[in-house]
Amino acid sequence: MSKIAKKIVVIGGLLIAGFLIWYLFLKPYDYLVTFKVNTTAGTINQSLKQWNLGLEGSNTVQQENLNSLIQKININDTVYLYNWRISSVNDSVSKVKVYVSTKENSFQNKVSILFFNTDFEKVTRKTITDFMDRLNAHLKEIKVSVVGESTTPSTYCAYVSIKDLQRNKAKGMMRNYSFLSSILANEGIKINGTPFIEVTNWNIENDSIAYNFCFPIIKSDSLPEHKNLKYKQYNGVKAIKAIYNGNYITSDRAWYALLEEAKQQEMEIHKTPVEFFYNNPNYGGNELSWKAEIFMPVKLK
Repeated sequence: MSKIAKKIVVIGGLLIAGFLIWYLFLKPYDYLVTFKVNTTAGTINQSLKQWNLGLEGSNTVQQENLNSLIQKININDTVYLYNWRISSVNDSVSKVKVYVSTKENSFQNKVSILFFNTDFEKVTRKTITDFMDRLNAHLKEIKVSVVGESTTPSTYCAYVSIKDLQRNKAKGMMRNYSFLSSILANEGIKINGTPFIEVTNWNIENDSIAYNFCFPIIKSDSLPEHKNLKYKQYNGVKAIKAIYNGNYITSDRAWYALLEEAKQQEMEIHKTPVEFFYNNPNYGGNELSWKAEIFMPVKLK
């Protein structure tokens, strides 16, 4: 064997040895699943958390940031660690990488995967396919269309202030809809527009919000008094706008679309969305026909 051939053999052996050391001992995950989906990182984030709530053996999803989440699921007495990483391909497509591992059998998984179609792989693929099916079904139930720059309407309104988890926003509205409408109707106060919410604080890290649920009214000198009822002039603001169609429980999907739009357009915004609702969910009907106008206020220079 020539010196050059020996050199090639030695280099090849070192590369193989280096790869095996990395693969078996240094690689921080056992298996990787990658897929693309036509939606925003925020919609994937919220859908993942909602799906996780119904999983047997699951723990609370830990969020590092909007694009990075860690999920633990106990399956057949084994703890599966799913490390979700979401990145934007463009303003409407996201790429998801799921790094999967188990603490108990990591070395065994890595070796077995090289030669067999293991139960670990089957369980992982089934679990992530289940989430993808749920996500795709959800995306068929909603529609988000970014319109562009706009201005929110100004109005005088009666309102109640609410603090809750983001996913409970619609419940808070429904809980107070009858209260607002009945107390105003009993006093003969005329409704002057569609109900809306004004988010005053949005904590993206723990999915909590504070918001005012508002009924536009004609201002008068004799307004009903109640400890939970307040009044104010809401002044319109410059914003970027989206149209949302679907159940109002998930109208926050439009918030994430507007965050992505602001990022793409390099616009500075206030993360305090405003939503105007044009349908009463109590009447039911095709949810895709429900309409809401969603605004994200723009910071004025």
